[in-house]
Amino acid sequence: MIRSAFLLAATFLAAAPLAAQSFSVPRLSQDIRTLSSDAYEGRGPATAGETKTVAYLTQQLKAAGVQPGGDVVNGQRQYTQRVPLLQSNWSADPVVTLQGGAAAGRLAQGTDIAVRAPLNGASQLQLQNAPLVFAGYGVQAPERQWDDFKGMDVRGKILVVFINDPDFDGPLADGGPDFGGKAMTYYGRWTYKYEQAAKLGAAGVLIVHEDAPASYGWATVKNSNTNTMFDVVRQNPGGAHPAMESWITAATAEKIFAASGMTLAQAKAAARRRDFKPVELPVRLSATGNAAAETITSYNVVGLLPGTTRPDETVIYSAHWDHLGVGQPDARGDRIYNGAADNATGTAHVLEQARWFAKEPRTQRSLVFLFVTAEEKGLLGTEYYVSNPLYALGKTAGVLNTDGGALYGPARDFSISGSAKLGLLDLLTAEAAKQNRTYSPDERPEAGSFFRSDHFPFAKRGVPAISWNGGRDLVNGGKARAKALADDYTAKRYHQPADEFDPNWDFTGLVQDAQILHNVGRALANSTAWPNWSEDSEFRGARDASASERDGAVPAPAARQAGERG
Repeated sequence: MIRSAFLLAATFLAAAPLAAQSFSVPRLSQDIRTLSSDAYEGRGPATAGETKTVAYLTQQLKAAGVQPGGDVVNGQRQYTQRVPLLQSNWSADPVVTLQGGAAAGRLAQGTDIAVRAPLNGASQLQLQNAPLVFAGYGVQAPERQWDDFKGMDVRGKILVVFINDPDFDGPLADGGPDFGGKAMTYYGRWTYKYEQAAKLGAAGVLIVHEDAPASYGWATVKNSNTNTMFDVVRQNPGGAHPAMESWITAATAEKIFAASGMTLAQAKAAARRRDFKPVELPVRLSATGNAAAETITSYNVVGLLPGTTRPDETVIYSAHWDHLGVGQPDARGDRIYNGAADNATGTAHVLEQARWFAKEPRTQRSLVFLFVTAEEKGLLGTEYYVSNPLYALGKTAGVLNTDGGALYGPARDFSISGSAKLGLLDLLTAEAAKQNRTYSPDERPEAGSFFRSDHFPFAKRGVPAISWNGGRDLVNGGKARAKALADDYTAKRYHQPADEFDPNWDFTGLVQDAQILHNVGRALANSTAWPNWSEDSEFRGARDASASERDGAVPAPAARQAGERG
């Protein structure tokens, strides 16, 4: 009789002796302090900050005795993987004007609108009197009987769309398949809305920003979209990016809708109906801007501890080393986006895991420590890795990603980004129970965190992958303190210059998290199990298709269905 994934987890984790505690808080603290210092200039890709970051990570891996795991150059393995990227910068703020009634006037970059430097391969943005079309949420989802376009030809037009999914604000009035309520689907992500616009030939997109459905404030939108833009190098970049990709404030959207005799609330109510039809608005948009576009090379940093008996099979620990670099100043005049919590903490954690494993007996499978670039630009370093894998994805047993770290002490629970069901979660749940910690589902599925971290490109290719979250029920202060701290961080520091090292941080929770991730990774690297996704997962098919790469492997049962957990 086949055992459940949970019993399998309990069995092979119990069989694996606990690793001796060797996680160094002083070293961890020093890594975070160094990587988030002003000297590293916010760790922007293709900057002096990247050069320093790559050198630091390489030196630390080498000192720990971790082998290079990157590209092979002249027969020699390197600590880096070249990541060619399209880079685009505005030469000056683009000039965007609206024509039509109360909406007429110029939109100020960073204040009324955030226009991303073009990623469609052009060095200029030139739009003259382009018509605006209100396209609801910009979604075409036939499996949900939803189409916001209803056959309208939107070529050459600018789409005005809401962020997130149509049912974010509550159940849909006209029934039928919904989008999961507060749990954002990929249709709700801004990346999807730009991709769909390009697919339909639209000239541009204005995404209406609201704090709750976006899960962050306008400051985050401004800081993330008005600086240097990057993308992977594509054969046809215009097929993935319309000419103008932008966000607008709710106040700007109100003016645009007012020109059509609607309020923003009325527009949203109309967009939340399945029978919604796109509306051409009595507003036109003109935009001009010059950009410097070029192909640059950034780098993933890769460390390797080869396996003893199955070195071609891997377990990956990952984190993104990059942040936003130098950008728009805040109220204090600070222009360096230090990225201490996001993601010097995760980077330091993976670096410390590498040191920790290097001191222990080698595992049967290889361990890969992957520090990826350009996560903040759309998970690009990871997207490049999975498109050009250094180690076969079909033989990657699992990916344990950390994007941020526990900085306020230990928690009674843990979580992962999103609500995916997979065998890796069962392994983590069994290991966390040894610390009397329980699994809590993602409390903010509306934030779309599953699509916003570096495990996602792996998941799309079928590789079981999670992004760890240290928990929302703190031993000191419980859920109330955790929520207050998280809300304060989102409002005041997330993607802002104020995300700086704090000497008062309490790393005891991060150490406990690291122990769980270490033991699960070690047990998996010493097993023949292949965790999988639940049978109803959209990623299950890709994982099953890769089974032929694993000759003689012992398949693990799938993760249980949602109703079977707990």
